[in-house]
Amino acid sequence: MRNSRRGEVDPFIVMDVMEAARAAEAAGRHVIHMEVGQPGTPAPAAARAALARAMEEHALGYTVALGLPELRARIARLYGDWYGVDLDPARVVVTAGSSGAFILAFTALFDAGEKVGIGAPGYPSYRQILRALDLAPVDIPTDPANRYQPVPGELAGQGLSGLLVASPANPTGTMLGREDLAALIGWAEAEGAAFVSDEIYHGIEYEAKAVTALELSDQVYVINSFSKYFSMTGWRVGWMVVPPDHVRRIERLAQNLFICPSHAAQVAALAALDATEELEGNLAVYAANRQLMLEGLPRAGFGNIAPPDGAFYVYADVSRFTSDSLGFAKAILDEAGVAVTPGLDFDPVRGGGTLRFSYAAGTEDIREGLARLARFMRARGHID
Repeated sequence: MRNSRRGEVDPFIVMDVMEAARAAEAAGRHVIHMEVGQPGTPAPAAARAALARAMEEHALGYTVALGLPELRARIARLYGDWYGVDLDPARVVVTAGSSGAFILAFTALFDAGEKVGIGAPGYPSYRQILRALDLAPVDIPTDPANRYQPVPGELAGQGLSGLLVASPANPTGTMLGREDLAALIGWAEAEGAAFVSDEIYHGIEYEAKAVTALELSDQVYVINSFSKYFSMTGWRVGWMVVPPDHVRRIERLAQNLFICPSHAAQVAALAALDATEELEGNLAVYAANRQLMLEGLPRAGFGNIAPPDGAFYVYADVSRFTSDSLGFAKAILDEAGVAVTPGLDFDPVRGGGTLRFSYAAGTEDIREGLARLARFMRARGHID
């Protein structure tokens, strides 16, 4: 049967790594998971309890396309609590995970063939979703000196119709400060380009609070998710904030593409927003794990790393050891029993010399993983 050109997207390599790790575990091996970008904790207890009650009391059928009104209102209140932003709940769109938000945003903002700038390294599915929608992703090679974040001077002459930034970023964990974020938004406004801010790791910050693009402009799309800080990856529920005059456009698209987000996931998400004590406990674990990584990775030979301001990743330059990060990651899994993600997922050009390490697992797993990495690197003669 015939195929579409739009369907020719690259694989999501980390998912292949997860499958290789699963196969190793099925064969009886114990694998430390530093590849997967998800919390090792379940959804908050209050979220699970709320859903259990709802399943007994309600049919959990379709909701309106933009999401439960009470959930949209509670998300709007979050912006006041976290950032001091007075947000109209009418601008909040509940989505089928952040992935659903990206599909809606890209469809609403861009016509086929238009160019959208994304930082490299960056989350690989940006590139593939854009391609599947017949849009043209433009990788903007970022510099360690700029914390692997794009700067306006790198964008000139690219013919971009839009710019997507992430802070905290995946895979680096770096954040944009207020002035840097404002400069990028200003560049987009001057160029007539749409600005999309991926903020799905907000809440997972360590030494400074992340800045939302909504503090600086209403003429932006902001995307967030319950997957990371709220520990609800498999529930597939996220949200998006759009300019007031874009709400009806997004609503029409959501009605036709998705009908509505999962009602069950929305019920759980509403309760998760008030599970502050449990969620801050999870954050304390990430903070402890981050400190272990910052100390243990250099001792294991992985000393050239991006500064992880937020999220739960460390991005390491391993080009002194290999130009084949895919093969290097496979060797680490086979010989050390630690699953890590090759940088090729995030940067098709320079990613052969980088790895991403996730520290979202339990602290004892992180300790054991670092010990295994050190033994692997010592056996290879990379460290004494």
